[in-house]
Amino acid sequence: MANLLTRIKNTVMADLHEALDQKEKKNPIALLNQYLRECENETEKVRKLLERQGQLKEQFAREHHQALEMAEKRKYQSEVAMRAGETDLQEFAGQEQAQYEERAARLKEAMENAVKQQLELERKYEEMNHKLKDMHIRRLELMGRENVTRAHHRMDQVLDNNSYSDKAYSRFADMETYLDHLEEKVNNNYNRNTIDSRIAQLEKEFKNNESHTI
Repeated sequence: MANLLTRIKNTVMADLHEALDQKEKKNPIALLNQYLRECENETEKVRKLLERQGQLKEQFAREHHQALEMAEKRKYQSEVAMRAGETDLQEFAGQEQAQYEERAARLKEAMENAVKQQLELERKYEEMNHKLKDMHIRRLELMGRENVTRAHHRMDQVLDNNSYSDKAYSRFADMETYLDHLEEKVNNNYNRNTIDSRIAQLEKEFKNNESHTI
């Protein structure tokens, strides 16, 4: 049974690795982004643990302070009871004092351990942040390289694909033909208008000369 479960586990892991390999070949940047999101999630978990550790340290400090205060209070009460000759009360206050002092000692140790643990978590958290930042920078570098590769690929397609090139050049040819036609039309209209204006001026001059002759 154990061997069967092991084989099933190995098969599932092999299929998973194959799927990841195929995904990486198809879109490596997308897979990298997925890994980065997972790392960001883990870093966020550590941040929350660090925040919780800080709260625990403050709680230990409050409890430690309260235990010390109660130990001092019971010590004073024990002395008062002793001066008053209240043996039972003195004994009770003494027992309470011992319990609070023991609790304060335990809380002090716990508080010191919490401080050490918080420093360790802070160190690991900062280290994770630096690594995460480095990974983001490396992703930008890879994206830049991939972008250049894609651009070169597109340019190679344009330069090497005759049908694509012919299509692009035909657009320029169509535009030049249209401009030539438009220019010819404008010139003809300009010349026609110029000729009509000149002929009209000549006719006017002829009529003026004839009227003066008569």
